[in-house]
Amino acid sequence: MILTPKARRKNWGLAALFLFPSLFIFGVFTFYPFFENFRLAMFQTPPYPGLPSKYIGFSQYASILSSSEFMQSLLSTLFFVLLVVPTGLLLGLALAVAAHKALRGMAIFRVIFSSTVVTSVAVGALIFGTLMNPIVGFLPWLGINPNPPLLQSPTWALPSIAAMAIWQFLGLSFIVMLAGLQSLPDDVLEASRVDGAGAWTTFWRVTVPMLSPTIFFGLVVGTIYAFQTFGQIDILIGSQNASQLHVNVLLYYIYQSIQGTNPDPGQAAVLSIVLFVIILIFTLLQLRFVERRVHYAGK
Repeated sequence: MILTPKARRKNWGLAALFLFPSLFIFGVFTFYPFFENFRLAMFQTPPYPGLPSKYIGFSQYASILSSSEFMQSLLSTLFFVLLVVPTGLLLGLALAVAAHKALRGMAIFRVIFSSTVVTSVAVGALIFGTLMNPIVGFLPWLGINPNPPLLQSPTWALPSIAAMAIWQFLGLSFIVMLAGLQSLPDDVLEASRVDGAGAWTTFWRVTVPMLSPTIFFGLVVGTIYAFQTFGQIDILIGSQNASQLHVNVLLYYIYQSIQGTNPDPGQAAVLSIVLFVIILIFTLLQLRFVERRVHYAGK
């Protein structure tokens, strides 16, 4: 069907009318704050309230990115991501393989394994805060009393927060992996068994390559999730001890720059831009190098 120019203009106008509310919302709440960050990063916050901000250009980037606080925050963030993402993906895959079996009552376990995806950060922090309590927690019940307590230890505070983040990411990882397993062709798996391949050989040489697009998707999503972790640290640790306990990840560092005792919007803007660039670089590297090992159907 060939549309007349008048009909095309009418369709374009109708499409623009439907898209305008979404574009307006994205413009106000996403695009404007994003570009406003670049402007704020050029201005230095005055030492006293009420004074005008001073334009210093890109020199603020150098002073913030070369500071020891930023380097400590960056290292804590990268270590946190390395703890959360691989562990969450492996555990999600293991649970998906276990729940993929056609056994009676398995649907109940699937609901249990995926339930963490709908658990709020506040509820999860309450659960893990109780478990890690030095008096009534799980470790004292086992007769283990670390000194200092886990959430007050410079060594174990970040892994403890990572354990909660893994638990919350596990539900999404399990759902994604289970969906990928259920989409695999049964005839290929059956052919490998007929050829004499064992369970481990079939899983490693057949299942994992066919599941690689799903694993790749989980890797990208998990990395973004780990970089954006905030609520667990704020609830379980708080701003008082974040730097001393090495849990001051970049997102929480940005929050402290705005809500701390000396708010610094310029520093927060620089840190938010840096966090955006880091996530973008990690995503592009995954698309560039990790995707090479992904096997898509028909290729």
